Amino acid sequence: MPTALITGATAGIGAAFARRLAADGFSLVLVARDEKRLTTAASELHRRYGVAAEVLAADLATGEGITTVEERLREGVDLLVNNAGFGHSGADLDVPVTDELTMLRVHCEAVLRLTMAALPAIRARGRGGVINVASVGAFFPQGTYSASKAWVVTFSESLALRIPEPRVRVMALCPGFVRTEFHERAAIDTSGIPGFLWLSADRLVGSAMRDFARGVPVSVPDPRYKVIAAIARYVPRGVVTRVSAGIGR
Repeated sequence: MPTALITGATAGIGAAFARRLAADGFSLVLVARDEKRLTTAASELHRRYGVAAEVLAADLATGEGITTVEERLREGVDLLVNNAGFGHSGADLDVPVTDELTMLRVHCEAVLRLTMAALPAIRARGRGGVINVASVGAFFPQGTYSASKAWVVTFSESLALRIPEPRVRVMALCPGFVRTEFHERAAIDTSGIPGFLWLSADRLVGSAMRDFARGVPVSVPDPRYKVIAAIARYVPRGVVTRVSAGIGR
């Protein structure tokens, strides 16, 4: 039975990945900060799908937390989903530098270290891979959040191009607005976001898994956001900057 390790596994996109992979017959290693919530999630997944669900409480904003997950990954998994992340509610220039550094640790350092811890065993088996959850925001200049997610996209694309094993894949997943706890936890006002831009986490994950199976290096799993991402990536940068400035205001 294959094993998947998922960070940020108790809510939102991470929980949707846990449900999908459990339904596909994966044993799970669930990673998050809240051990009680992890235990509840693991019990529910085992009851519903009959799979083993291991609990690993770790805070990826700390070096100790990252090391704990690295050690588990070196024991071997078939799929790593780097999903843990967060947003800021304040304007870019008002966010404390310490908070920005924490974001870079979770979004970049943890993704780098966990990916590199997982890949040797995956490559040795010749199958499996890594899904790094980024964002459509990676294509727009919107502060440290979008910059960190742009790094995730470039890092994932680079690995995908260089891994020689044909059945070992690395993919950046770039969702748009998804109905999860993400914005509420960050105290971000979403009242101005049109209803048609919101995505279902379960449908998002289904599309992501299809792209992963096809070897797509950067998955933008919705036609609406494919158009938005294409515009951001291929129109003149000055236009994208002006649009982002308007969004920021």
